[in-house]
Amino acid sequence: MPPVKRKNRPSSLGAVSAPDVTATEVADQLHSAAIHLLRRLRVRDRESGIGPAQLSALSVLVFGGPRSLGELAEAEQVRPPTLSRIVAGLQRSRLVCRHATEGGRRVRLAATPKGVSLMWEGRKRRVESLAKALASLPENERQQLSDALTLLQQIIRNL
Repeated sequence: MPPVKRKNRPSSLGAVSAPDVTATEVADQLHSAAIHLLRRLRVRDRESGIGPAQLSALSVLVFGGPRSLGELAEAEQVRPPTLSRIVAGLQRSRLVCRHATEGGRRVRLAATPKGVSLMWEGRKRRVESLAKALASLPENERQQLSDALTLLQQIIRNL
């Protein structure tokens, strides 16, 4: 998405000040950048050997902990029957296992050690790709980005 063009506004001292940036403009650019970043990094996920839907569900279990099928479906924003098929594929690949709860009435899904390893290897590949791109920036720009990430984390907590 191209940058939003803004008009410079004169300050009270007659000098031209920095352009005003609305929250909506920043949100639009941030949204676009986040999508493009994830798409570019997701290319490395092909090396895992499983599809994006399975990787996403496995990621929830690895980084968020065991869940019931319903909880996982809610986290993935899909219907339980759809998630049942995804989980069946993960089970066949021995990346996820089912455990009965103490009362035996519910089933919890958990990542297996193989599933955990696969996710951490994938994360490492994506981080390495991003680090390589960041290494081309001058130190002061990497610091600016680091400072901006602190703000981004604050925004995420407020969503």
